Amino acid sequence: MSRCGCRVPPPRALITGSGLDKGSLGPDDMVLVDSGTARALHPEGGRRPSAETAIHAAVYRTTGAGAVVHAHPPYATALARLAARPEGPGRVRLEGLELLKGLGRATPSEAHLPVFPNWPDVTRIGDEVAEYLAQHPTAAPALLIADHGITAWGEDLAQARNRIECVEAMCQVLLLTGERHASGAAA
Repeated sequence: MSRCGCRVPPPRALITGSGLDKGSLGPDDMVLVDSGTARALHPEGGRRPSAETAIHAAVYRTTGAGAVVHAHPPYATALARLAARPEGPGRVRLEGLELLKGLGRATPSEAHLPVFPNWPDVTRIGDEVAEYLAQHPTAAPALLIADHGITAWGEDLAQARNRIECVEAMCQVLLLTGERHASGAAA
């Protein structure tokens, strides 16, 4: 299942509430948060934002994203597990796949996706994501979290969701062909 969010007039974003069936979301299932800090803006009596809100906020702070989507698809999660590094980000290299065009990169023949450790403290993941994106402003609009899935972003929810699907399909191809394209240091 996925968690999603989109910016509303800055510095705010709507994000999926915690603990909900993502297959049947409605307008009342969204939480208004500060897009820079991940803090819920109306916490009294309302839903709590998704635990991944810190990661969404990191993307909003460091990119021009209009929407962020997080999902737990099996192939990307498996490949992230294989590429994970306990000390910090690893990476998965995607190259030569037609679906790379779906990431909207200037050079659609390759992309390096960082793989972040799945720290119990999601704020730590968010901090590492923000640091990575600040250091790599032309990074692909997607990242992996070991044992946890994909986060992708775009101009709107449709584009972010499409990028999730592209990454999952490319991860599937890599695993089915026996190609891992994983390395230790994120670049």
